[in-house]
Amino acid sequence: MEKNLKTKVVSSLIWKLLERTGVQGVQFVTQIVLARLLSPKDYGVIAIIMIFIALANVFIQSGFSIALIQKKDTDDADYSSVFYLSLGLAGVLYVILYICAPTIANFYKMSELVNILRVLSLTLFLGAFNSIQNVFIAKTFDFKKQFFSSLIGIVCSGILGIVLAYEGFGIWSLVYQQLMNQLLICVVLLIIVKWRPRLLFSFERIKKLFIFGSKLLASSLLDTLYMNLTSLVIGKFYSPSMLGYYNRGNQFPQLIISNFNGAIQSVMFPTLVAEQHNRLRVKEIVRRSIVTSSYIIFPLMIGLVVISEPLIKLLLTDKWLECIPYLRIFCLSYALWPIHTANLQAINAIGRSDIFLKLEIIKKIIGLIILVISLKYGVFAIAIGVLISGILASFINGYPNKKLLDYAYLEQIKDVLPSLILSSIMGVIIMLLSRFYLSNLILILFQILVGVAVYLGLSYSLKLECYIYILKTLKRK
Repeated sequence: MEKNLKTKVVSSLIWKLLERTGVQGVQFVTQIVLARLLSPKDYGVIAIIMIFIALANVFIQSGFSIALIQKKDTDDADYSSVFYLSLGLAGVLYVILYICAPTIANFYKMSELVNILRVLSLTLFLGAFNSIQNVFIAKTFDFKKQFFSSLIGIVCSGILGIVLAYEGFGIWSLVYQQLMNQLLICVVLLIIVKWRPRLLFSFERIKKLFIFGSKLLASSLLDTLYMNLTSLVIGKFYSPSMLGYYNRGNQFPQLIISNFNGAIQSVMFPTLVAEQHNRLRVKEIVRRSIVTSSYIIFPLMIGLVVISEPLIKLLLTDKWLECIPYLRIFCLSYALWPIHTANLQAINAIGRSDIFLKLEIIKKIIGLIILVISLKYGVFAIAIGVLISGILASFINGYPNKKLLDYAYLEQIKDVLPSLILSSIMGVIIMLLSRFYLSNLILILFQILVGVAVYLGLSYSLKLECYIYILKTLKRK
């Protein structure tokens, strides 16, 4: 049984990594082309709108979806009840956003927000429609289907967005791109996922799922509001262009995190659920996730800090140079995500959503205090505040697992410290290469090659535990 589960986990992780890298890779190329064609202001306006859509999506896709994955004995009554509830919520929230669009536009003094918000809010229905298909995929570890739907969606919508941008559609090229992406994902999942909603709705089932899911819903709402609060503030008190720089600086490190850490965590949660009654096994899975993710993510984040300037000049042109300081700060902040997510996934998997909610409340209170303090010092200070909040949050997220899993935060730090030290050494070495007068492309390639050689060479010389584990895992393939 354990061997069968391990095979499913490895296979799921491979497909999830393929989905993340394939989708994000295509999206990365698309965004580079669009960033050259569009202005920072266009991206700033879209960023403001996506805040409200993200908040609405929390009610539709958070809480109940995770509760369905966590529940052992799900059936059609559970799936269908949540499906119809999600569609109903999407309808209510769309009407609210439609009515409130002029008020939001007046608040930001941007009349163009009205129509764009009303059109983009249609994605709420699409998200509600495929939310159960995604749950079904996670429950059955069939992430191959998610790979195909996501890849088809991002490729076709990316082509559409670029064509429209060339034709002078401006910000609307981004709007139609996102609509097309969500629509295609829905269509493909409808074809390849066998589950179909039945004419079943049970308030009793919804009530039981709500007991667990409500805490996660509240936590997700807090987290989404908090994560987007800085964009709300920057969009209101500063210019859309400044928000565009801030969000563009966030894009590059977020892309890497979504690929590697996001794939691992997507597979890890249902795996932890399957082992939730064996706390020793849960600890082993969490530890392996933290160590492996950190070994991959630390050098990527530190390397990106070093090559950020030639990279932005090469890919986005000089008009985006103001995003570089934010990019560097976000790299340092995202480097901690393996510790954040692994600890929180474990807490949810063993059914302690009450602790999860308490942690979110504590972190958000601290984060709000830091945001208020940093607000008067400018956008750069706000970004520094996000980094400080992230560091404090890693301590807070890790604290409960000292009791729940006997996995103390200091033990977690000890586990990731070798990767951090090796990544820092690599970063210093490739930073020295910047003194060579080379073209941006040659310099970036030179730094990447040297960085990879130094990191893997040190790992091999020191016989780093995670390095050996990854090699053995690859050889078994």
